[in-house]
Amino acid sequence: MAKKLKRAASTGSGEQLAKQVMDSAQKIWLAGLGAFARAQDEGGKVFDTLVAQGKEIEKKTRQVAGKAVENAKAQASETMGKAAGKWDKLEQVFEDRVHRSLNRLGVVSSNDVEDLTRQVSELSESVRTLIAQAKRGGASKAAPKSTVVKATTAAKRKATGAARTGVKPAPKAVRKVKPRVK
Repeated sequence: MAKKLKRAASTGSGEQLAKQVMDSAQKIWLAGLGAFARAQDEGGKVFDTLVAQGKEIEKKTRQVAGKAVENAKAQASETMGKAAGKWDKLEQVFEDRVHRSLNRLGVVSSNDVEDLTRQVSELSESVRTLIAQAKRGGASKAAPKSTVVKATTAAKRKATGAARTGVKPAPKAVRKVKPRVK
């Protein structure tokens, strides 16, 4: 088309040039209308084709994304399991260190209180036995009743005070109160 216009321009005929420009414009216009009509006719088909392709791509993408999510969940739960194990180990180490530090400072633990309670119970039982023996006539062999009661009361006070304040009583002080039975 451009060649025809150049030839017409070189020949110098203005009317012929104008006619060719008009023919060219007419052809361009008709080509545009044809393209528009074809796009309208095939546009629905193209749109439907694009929708179908989009559905396929979405399906594939969801599958890939689902696999990725499952992998991420598996890794997360594995990591959580490892972290929980490490946390339990760290907690145990911390508890052991705190327990050792408290023992060095002389703070009474629940085991110490249980030992004191057991010793006081044993001591009380010994005192009851001594009192029973004294009532039956074995008073000459046992310590006087008032001494036993005083020793028992003092031991109980010491153990209770130690449990409240967190200070360990000397174990020998509790053992000295044991009755002397021959």
